[in-house]
Amino acid sequence: MASTTTPSRDELFPFELVRPQLERVETSIREQVRGFDPAIEPYVAYVCNTSGKRIRPALAILVGGAAGGVTGDHVKLGVIMELIHMATLVHDDIIDGANTRRMVPTANAKWGNSLSVLLGDALFSHALTLATDFDSIDICRKVGNSAREVCQGEIIQTQRRFDLTFTKAEYFQVIGMKTGALFACAAGLAAKLSGMDEAAEARLYDYGMKLGTAYQIYDDCLDLVGSEEVVGKTLRTDLVKGKLTLPILNLLETASEAQRIKLNKRILDQEPLDLPVLLGIAEYEGAVESAVDTALAMLAESRDDLAPLGKSEYADALVQITRFLGGLLEKCRR
Repeated sequence: MASTTTPSRDELFPFELVRPQLERVETSIREQVRGFDPAIEPYVAYVCNTSGKRIRPALAILVGGAAGGVTGDHVKLGVIMELIHMATLVHDDIIDGANTRRMVPTANAKWGNSLSVLLGDALFSHALTLATDFDSIDICRKVGNSAREVCQGEIIQTQRRFDLTFTKAEYFQVIGMKTGALFACAAGLAAKLSGMDEAAEARLYDYGMKLGTAYQIYDDCLDLVGSEEVVGKTLRTDLVKGKLTLPILNLLETASEAQRIKLNKRILDQEPLDLPVLLGIAEYEGAVESAVDTALAMLAESRDDLAPLGKSEYADALVQITRFLGGLLEKCRR
């Protein structure tokens, strides 16, 4: 279960180090909101004001700091990544039928699916327009590619719901696209903006990909074991919608023949896989723990990818992010 305790100094450290720059990100996002037509500005403002952790901007800024210094381009990259992320959340909530996010009603709960789809589209297109401000067409192209990867990942995941042929390899491909891509783009392009060579950019891209993939595994575990009151968003949507996440794939792999038949029938009949059903399977806890172990191994690997940055408080903060996420993953163990 997620903890309700106050974050420690170590937990706050990675983001507190770049708090002034993250405040510039917030200011810039508010400025972007005012750039929309007055008729839709309140809708965009509502979505942007349900402030999240701003992990993607923090990655861009921390890599910039570790690679020689944070510039306005690193802040701009963070804003672009966050706008794309917010667009995906609007669309995710529609697909999942989620009613709350961060303790407040989702856009689709307030205004319906039709308006919310268009709102997400507006955020996507605005972010891609901002990317054209960079002098390098390569940066603009990579931002566009990451947005495309997110959308493709969501499409494939939606296609493969209730699909018993869905493999772990395909699962990792999908979450690498839908979540890892933006983490990877934020870290990799921040290195490029700092003038690092292609090899270093690739290492930082890999760091972001592994971090983002581990974060999605955490989110998938949290959907099973978390508390809505603590987490602040609608949970159990993966089960209801037939998303075969890593814990469920682990469960199908390790369950007895009789248990697997029972699970498969529910999946094929598109019946909700509710917790009482899962808790009746002896391997359930082990399936979640195995997913946690997989994510922790990825986080350990990601720390090696920070080698091109050398030693600095910014590089230390990037390491600390992986350790903080590791702590959250450990809390998913029942």
